[in-house]
Amino acid sequence: MNYDIIIIGAGLVGLATAYQTQLKNPDSKILILEKENDVALHQSGHNSGVIHSGIYYKPGSLKAKNCIEGYNSVINFAEKYGIRYDLCGKIIVATSQEELPLLDNIYKRGVENGLQDLKYLSREEFREIEPHCEGVKAIKVPQTGIIDYPGIAKKIKELFEELGGEVRFNNEVKNIIDKGSEIIVNTNISEFKTKKLISCAGLYSDKITKMTNEKNDVVIIPFRGEYYKIKDEKKYLVKHLIYPVPDPSFPFLGVHFTRMIDGNIEAGPNAVLAFKKEGYHFFDFNFNETMQTMLWPGFRKIVAKYGKTGMGEMHRSLSKSAFTKALQKLLPEIQESDLVVGGSGVRAQACDRNGGLIDDFDIVKNGNIIHVRNAPSPAATSCLSIGNKISELIMN
Repeated sequence: MNYDIIIIGAGLVGLATAYQTQLKNPDSKILILEKENDVALHQSGHNSGVIHSGIYYKPGSLKAKNCIEGYNSVINFAEKYGIRYDLCGKIIVATSQEELPLLDNIYKRGVENGLQDLKYLSREEFREIEPHCEGVKAIKVPQTGIIDYPGIAKKIKELFEELGGEVRFNNEVKNIIDKGSEIIVNTNISEFKTKKLISCAGLYSDKITKMTNEKNDVVIIPFRGEYYKIKDEKKYLVKHLIYPVPDPSFPFLGVHFTRMIDGNIEAGPNAVLAFKKEGYHFFDFNFNETMQTMLWPGFRKIVAKYGKTGMGEMHRSLSKSAFTKALQKLLPEIQESDLVVGGSGVRAQACDRNGGLIDDFDIVKNGNIIHVRNAPSPAATSCLSIGNKISELIMN
């Protein structure tokens, strides 16, 4: 039970970190601990399946840097190992004149982040790509694609194990004791000892971080994103990916249309507070996790700032009619009867004590321990790049 490095979490970031570290250190004994019975069962397997281009992210941020590098890495990985993907492109559509300055800002960010072949499209031009879409102007982003992320995760696990790495499922971390030269990790099943530790715990990153850093001032607030699927006979309404111009005062992209790698078309998501960190359904509830959210000073400030918008998101969660109305801004022809209930995901949104929603990747190192406290979208796209950075950090 003695290891050189233990990694907590078998999502895409944890897997990629383990794989990259094992590649560089073939003689090291590396272990992944995962509380579930398989890889990618939460954020990594409940996302939109989109290969992100990096057009939205602040130039120079970790998200921007890792997205571009990760974009190329994940496509090369998919090519090499036969993972399904499609660089189908997307359009970002302004539905009113008021949104045009915001559309311009997105275009400028894309250029600053090095995206090539971005193109403004008039209404007539974007309707050649998406004949049923409505708006006044759009940006075509050719780099955006769709991919099988669970397939990526399973392949990385396979490669990691071929290199000599070890994965233990059904091991939920209960406590971490840092003795400096040795770190003891207790799970529900056993005790493990390691020289170095990396936690990539996603929705439970705050809980794991607090085991070695009681002063951790970041709490994960879970937001559920709920999707509808478009019925087979109405799939012709969407050819590729259609996104709105995001509201800069709200930290989510807004409802959009995504063609999935399996051929389905998803519409959504909304963004509602979840009352359980892995609460994929409306009535899922965990008392302790809900109280952690409610009692966090930063959450109360979020309510003061976004309360009205949040109530609108909750209304759309309960009302299919309201959800459909939001979709009709981009696709007027879509009707309630065209939609069936789809999947959902829960976003691990890191929030500080002052109500700041941490937008960038947040990775902290203390001695021989690294915690990934926040890995929001585009973490899936960026996983191989992030894994590479963390592997360098842990070995220095």
